[in-house]
Amino acid sequence: MSQDYVNPFDDEQHRFSVLRNARGQYSLWPEFAELPAGWESRFGPAARAECVEYVERHWQAINPFAPGVAGQA
Repeated sequence: MSQDYVNPFDDEQHRFSVLRNARGQYSLWPEFAELPAGWESRFGPAARAECVEYVERHWQAINPFAPGVAGQA
């Protein structure tokens, strides 16, 4: 593999969407990739940096087992 290889999920040249699942977890997803089952688009497509900012503003509990996280008993 070339040293210049950039994972398309990390490539700043692509546009991304912010996805959210039923547990309240967020993911950045490249615009060219099909949305995975169980996830819905919440923001974008936009520049990767804008999507990261959106996640930082809206994802209150990164720990999926934190009290009050959607989908937890």
